[in-house]
Amino acid sequence: MTYVVTENCIACKYMDCVEVCPVDCFYEGENTLVIHPDECIDCGVCEPECPADAIRPDTEPDSERWVEFNRKYAEIWPVITAAGEPPANADEMDGIPNKLQTHFSPEPGQKEAS
Repeated sequence: MTYVVTENCIACKYMDCVEVCPVDCFYEGENTLVIHPDECIDCGVCEPECPADAIRPDTEPDSERWVEFNRKYAEIWPVITAAGEPPANADEMDGIPNKLQTHFSPEPGQKEAS
């Protein structure tokens, strides 16, 4: 089993989950996060931290497409190990349907300063 970030993270990107991850398996896009499914240790500590309820186990129906989505973008986006600020309108975007089609950006997030 692994955990994956699903559609509701798009345009919310709260990042509460990042701070609790013991293996740094979150990757940052311009307006969403993903979990690398091959790096996730299935501990589940991130799931209850997400205010948008966007982190789900891969055992749920329709999760296979999210596993592949997370894998694809985790391979090209930078890892994120510290939470940043969510978008100013994150609360308004929480629960909006069809965000993958209407709000998703494939662009990477900001690289962390070294």
